[in-house]
Amino acid sequence: MKNQSIGSSIDWITLLLYIALVIMGWMTIYSASLPLEETSIFDLSQIYGRQMLFIGLTIPIIFIILFTEAKLFERFSFVFYGIGIVLLLGLFVFGKTIKGQTNWYQFGGFGFQPSEFVKTATALLLAKYLSYSQINLKHTKDQLIGLAIVGLPVFLILLQPDAGSAMIFISLIFVLNREGLPSWYFISGIIAIALFFLSLLIQPLYIIIAILIIMIVHYILNRKISRNPIVYGLIYLVIVAFSFSVNYVYNNVLESHQKDRINVLIGDDVDMKKEGYNLNQSMIAIGSGGLLGKGYLEGTQTKGGFVPEQHTDYIFTTVGEEWGFFGSTLVILLFVTLFLRIIYLAENQKTKFSRVYGYCVATYLFTHFFVNIAMLIKLFPTIGVPLPFFSYGGSSLWAFTILLFIFIKLDANKVNEW
Repeated sequence: MKNQSIGSSIDWITLLLYIALVIMGWMTIYSASLPLEETSIFDLSQIYGRQMLFIGLTIPIIFIILFTEAKLFERFSFVFYGIGIVLLLGLFVFGKTIKGQTNWYQFGGFGFQPSEFVKTATALLLAKYLSYSQINLKHTKDQLIGLAIVGLPVFLILLQPDAGSAMIFISLIFVLNREGLPSWYFISGIIAIALFFLSLLIQPLYIIIAILIIMIVHYILNRKISRNPIVYGLIYLVIVAFSFSVNYVYNNVLESHQKDRINVLIGDDVDMKKEGYNLNQSMIAIGSGGLLGKGYLEGTQTKGGFVPEQHTDYIFTTVGEEWGFFGSTLVILLFVTLFLRIIYLAENQKTKFSRVYGYCVATYLFTHFFVNIAMLIKLFPTIGVPLPFFSYGGSSLWAFTILLFIFIKLDANKVNEW
């Protein structure tokens, strides 16, 4: 069956989940930014009024995507990626610096963050590249090209410097791993992160002794497989050099605000009136909600303005305070249902391009979701990552909408694929 209408082939479950999250997000922004004297919900002088405008503008964006030929997203993926890279490069000349990061274009009263849209372009090009039949991620050349597609925007974003956005791009390693990238890339990254934090908490000498013992035991117990003592030795030397370099990087390379964020997570001497204030207030707000919450528009932490940036990166604190444990669980379940639905749809695509792109969408959204909530409860450093469809901002809302609805369009088009 070919050329079915969009209405009959669109995945309505995903669409309804999107609508539910956007509505709940606006309600939360309204509560977090409501002034003492209530005004119209369309008042553009208020944060919630501008967010209502941003939501309204997603409607034409959605229709444009749904009525665009699905093959165009694959055919012009390199063009989209190239435009994205140019926009990132342009920030170094025309970008506006906010809080030490040059990651915005400013047009009058409107700000535009290109990295949010480059996520979609990168996902499209990566999906296009991996869809070629001759690509095999067991081959070093193919691995390097795939990593370069992700690595170029990461490099440019780190120069801004915006570690939070760069980390979201790096999460595409999960997609590459799913498509055949050797596991040692992923394992090496996990080990490097663990070593970094351990080296800040424990004397590096103790760490390298422990690693030496582990590697010796591993070498002895794996007699049945081919082992090269030179490789073991080189790996150990790399680990030693990395462990002893951590303190230098921490003290001499990282910016003061980056060190503060790490110190808040793992340090004992955190000043709760300075660098630890945001995290402390967010945990107080979430914890004060209890099981059922204080009620919509009744949050004392929210109304008192004790949590900075509560309408953006700390938006979930309003959910925790006003909706409580049960309300927070409902929001989390909606997000998890959306992730699982995208993965399910991705697995049922007829083309590799659509499948890989679907996994990119799920990875991006999950990483944003996990990091945003984890950083509010001291499980992750505060790095300024918005909660999809909830946090205030036109750039993030439109970027997430474009990201998701391109996949919805690809999924709807699978009935026309042979």
